[in-house]
Amino acid sequence: MISYYRKNNFYSHIPAFTKNLLIINLIVWLACLLFKQLEFYLALFNYDSGYFHAYQLITYMFTHADFDHIFFNMLALFMFGGVLENFWGKKRFLTYYMVTGIGAGLVQLLVCHLQGIMYPVPTIGASGAIFGLLLAFGMLFPDTPLFLMFIPVPIKAKYMVIGYGLIEFFFGVANRTGDNVAHFAHLGGMLFGIILILCWGKKQYYR
Repeated sequence: MISYYRKNNFYSHIPAFTKNLLIINLIVWLACLLFKQLEFYLALFNYDSGYFHAYQLITYMFTHADFDHIFFNMLALFMFGGVLENFWGKKRFLTYYMVTGIGAGLVQLLVCHLQGIMYPVPTIGASGAIFGLLLAFGMLFPDTPLFLMFIPVPIKAKYMVIGYGLIEFFFGVANRTGDNVAHFAHLGGMLFGIILILCWGKKQYYR
C-alpha cells in the first residue's frame, strides 16, 4: 500500500521540469522572506539605474513579492506548464520557459530606457514566462475551454489569450499612477512565445 501511494500520489504526476520550477520558486520566495536583502540582488533593475547586472534576467523570474504574487503565478505554472511539458518534452519546455522569461525582462528594460527612467525600478516575478505559457496554450490548444474565477461561463483558450493581451496592452499604455505591474514585460513574454512557436512549428511534437 505504501509503495503504491508513493508511485501514484498527486505530487508524482507533475512533470519533472514543471515540478522543479515550482520548487525553485518556492525556495527562493522563502529565502527572500528570511533574508530581506536577498530580493535586492535577485530583482531585475533597469539598465540606466546603475544597478543592472546580466544575471538578473534569470534571477528576477524566480523572485516574488508576497504570497498572492507567487500563488497565482505558480497556480498558472501548474495548470499550463504540465500540459506543455508533456506536449513538447522536458528540454523544449524548459527552453521555452526560460526564453519567454528572459525575453520579458529584455522588453521591460527596453521600455524603461525608452521612457527615460533613471531611478532604480526593480522588477520581479515569473509573470513574463507565465504569460508566455498562456500564449503557448492558446496557440496549441485554441478551443480548450477555460474558466476564470467568478465567471461561470467557459472561455476558449484562444479568446482568453487575446483578452489578456489586450488588457495588458491597455494598462501598459495607460501607465496609471500607482500601477506597479510590468504590463509590457507580460506582453514581452507573449511576444517571445509567438516567435518561438512559429520558429518551431506549432503543430509539431518535440521530444
